[in-house]
Amino acid sequence: MRLRVKKKKKVLINITSLIDVLFLLLIFFMVSSTFIEKPGMDLELPESETSTMKEIKDLVLQITPDGDMTLNSEEITLETLETKLKEEHEQNITASLILKADKEVKHGVIVMVMDAAKLVGIPRIIIATTEKIK
Repeated sequence: MRLRVKKKKKVLINITSLIDVLFLLLIFFMVSSTFIEKPGMDLELPESETSTMKEIKDLVLQITPDGDMTLNSEEITLETLETKLKEEHEQNITASLILKADKEVKHGVIVMVMDAAKLVGIPRIIIATTEKIK
């Protein structure tokens, strides 16, 4: 008696739909992710013996909860703020204003400071913050 040997069927897994799903997930994550923009580029500049270094000095305005203000370590008031900002801006046109205000300072004071800076023509206002401790 001769026994028939059954041929085993090869099991094929169709992965076409799996690949489609993976590509869709990849596209979804690429579109929905946010990218951190790092300003500037890392450059290695050539060296020169006759070059001079020009320092760009930003304006730093500090406001305490009591309303006391200092502009680059010089005490000022809200009334003299615009004239002092104008003087400093004329000395360095590209300087930005770094605003370091206590979190207890009233919103109206911050708006007045920002308005004065824009009237003077300061190109950028940077609001300084601290990193939240987890």
